[in-house]
Amino acid sequence: MFKGSIVAIVTPFKNNKVDEKKLRDLIEFQIKNGSSGIVPCGTTGESATLSFEEHDRVIEIAIEQAKKRVPVIAGTGSNSTEEAVMLTKHAAESGADASLQVSPYYNRPTQRGLYEHFKAIAEAVDIPIILYNIASRTGVNIEPETIARLARDCKNIVGVKEASGSLDQMSRIKQLCPQNFDLISGDDSLTLPILGIGGTGIISVVANIVPQDVADLVSEFEKGNIEKSRRIHYKLLPLIKAVFIETNPIPVKTAMGLMGLCEPDLRLPMCAMSPENLEKLKKALEDYGLLK
Repeated sequence: MFKGSIVAIVTPFKNNKVDEKKLRDLIEFQIKNGSSGIVPCGTTGESATLSFEEHDRVIEIAIEQAKKRVPVIAGTGSNSTEEAVMLTKHAAESGADASLQVSPYYNRPTQRGLYEHFKAIAEAVDIPIILYNIASRTGVNIEPETIARLARDCKNIVGVKEASGSLDQMSRIKQLCPQNFDLISGDDSLTLPILGIGGTGIISVVANIVPQDVADLVSEFEKGNIEKSRRIHYKLLPLIKAVFIETNPIPVKTAMGLMGLCEPDLRLPMCAMSPENLEKLKKALEDYGLLK
């Protein structure tokens, strides 16, 4: 089971190159502050602008640095099945604990195409695979029936990161899939509601800056301290809103720059925040106690 607060970690850049030392530092920061897993090369990690060589290297660093203390779930999805297989095989050979597979973007496959895509990847490797459903970015929703079919037919498809925003859809997934199939939140603001319908945790953006609080939200819920978990949820909400005020990962990386965690460098087409949104982000960080 993949559970708890799993961070979708940023890829730090310096002079437009991957800052390998800083990436190692960020992984240590996450592990020391309660994160129960690392996802390199996801959306938050700007995977779309990494070369294949950089992509492979970031995953290798995450695996080396984690040293099996927490699982590394390598983002190895693509809108080309052949490329996804290539990236996933490399991650598996490097020692990744699992793969996060975003649904193919831009080419808008049918449900049958999605099934065949994920099935081909699952058959190419032995490591667990977590599907990533985010139609707002990919243009196509993985329907609950398709997810259930994949869970039934592919023994190593073990969960889904759900970022559809629909609790109805997520409930349907829980209803249709095997009991041990992991439902993981893909939206920081929905972590608590998803735990309430049987989810196992969150692949989190905001955990890049407040890992302990996100970890505590999940662990307090699991211990039955629902009211404490709810208090953390409401404390986090204004910060979550701020880190999604512009397209992820622009605000969270900017916040990390302001907090001194890493350089705020982004790769085009990601660009600097607008001045008015930057002020809103700064205020949210100040209100949370992250900036003096």
